[in-house]
Amino acid sequence: MKELLIVYHTQSGSSQKLAEAAYAAAAEEEGVRVRLRRAMAANAADLRACDGVLFVTPENFGYLSGGMKDFFDRTYYPCEPGSLARPYMLIVSCGNDGSGAVRQLERIVKGYPLKAVAEPLIVCGEPQSDHLEEAGELGLSFAAGLGMGIF
Repeated sequence: MKELLIVYHTQSGSSQKLAEAAYAAAAEEEGVRVRLRRAMAANAADLRACDGVLFVTPENFGYLSGGMKDFFDRTYYPCEPGSLARPYMLIVSCGNDGSGAVRQLERIVKGYPLKAVAEPLIVCGEPQSDHLEEAGELGLSFAAGLGMGIF
């Protein structure tokens, strides 16, 4: 059975709503175990155990959130840099354009290495029903791709 890990950080609750929408849709895919973990609770063992990871983070002050950055700081060396080839997808919740968080995450994950398998979903402002639907579609497509061996 394949495993999709969803790691998220939130303070306002917006990123959590998006993560939960992705989780609910992905959990419908048979043959794929989906785990939802807060960034501050997730660890290197979670990352090593998964077959793919979906990151959901706010953009704070034009950068990746501190909680998500902390996750990367704590997992990089325990995951033996350069040896953890996994697909990933990204959802950014932001008040501006999200590009700073996307850029920073893309630079960080090169060292693992993690490979993007979709364009980031960037949600500006409070998530609306269409944003939650898009997050769900992203989660489901990731789970389906893992289940079929595409990623």
